[in-house]
Amino acid sequence: MKEEIAKVLTMVQDGKLGAEEASELIQALKEKESSSVSASGSDYMDRMLKVRVTSEAGDKVNVNLPLRLIKVALKSGINIASAIPESAKYVKDINTLDVDLILKAIDEELSGPIVEVESQNGDKISVVIE
Repeated sequence: MKEEIAKVLTMVQDGKLGAEEASELIQALKEKESSSVSASGSDYMDRMLKVRVTSEAGDKVNVNLPLRLIKVALKSGINIASAIPESAKYVKDINTLDVDLILKAIDEELSGPIVEVESQNGDKISVVIE
């Protein structure tokens, strides 16, 4: 953006632009830059973690969750569940869940498929960030 402003100022010096026109152009350049910075800065965390389950019998489950919610819920939930000795009775394989895989994907701002599983009987599970 600095180059564009310098060009505008050069045009003022050369008499090709008036001060008011230059001011409007510079303001437009600043607005353009601030809108692109704010859009790209917050864009990723506005995405969704999508879980898709399709059973061989034809059942379908579609869940869309905001990444902001997922990040907080995964960190809090696993910490709480692992601190409760009886939790293993209620959640199968709680000690082997690799929640870090999804958290790492969010931290690294990955998009696309994170997990894809297909069972022998045709059930399909996919976790995608879009």
